Amino acid sequence: MVYSKELKDAMVAKMLPPNNQSISRISKQEGIPQATLRKWRDGARANGQAAPATDAPSDDWTTEDKFLIVVETAGMTETDLAEYCRKKGIYAEQIEWWKNACMQANGEVAEEANRLNKALRQRDKELKLMEKELLRKEKALAETAALLILRKKANAIWGNLTENEDE
Repeated sequence: MVYSKELKDAMVAKMLPPNNQSISRISKQEGIPQATLRKWRDGARANGQAAPATDAPSDDWTTEDKFLIVVETAGMTETDLAEYCRKKGIYAEQIEWWKNACMQANGEVAEEANRLNKALRQRDKELKLMEKELLRKEKALAETAALLILRKKANAIWGNLTENEDE
């Protein structure tokens, strides 16, 4: 069935704060399948609209939903932000908390990435040193093995030279 853009927008608006109506309730009221409503909500989220993936209160929204709100409100003036918050049914303080959480999370991720990169470089250095040492030891072992084989062949040809020298 084909639905008008106005109807889709109206249904998505019912799902968003401050209405926060459940998909099942809207489906029963409007006679629109739940799968269709979910598709519209997911489409709104994909287009960058801050549409929570659940009917949960704003404190229980996913980090993605909170991040979308932070991005959406980043350039707003206090007046615009207050109006936005009234429409969404959230508080400006919540957005500020979410913004701080996003910034801290990114800082922690960057610090962790730097720490891991340093550790990786150190391991690479250790690995190269170990490979160099292993190569040196393999060469020494091959040389020793060659000398032992030569000694056995020399002993087989001329007899045991070390015993003759001792006598």
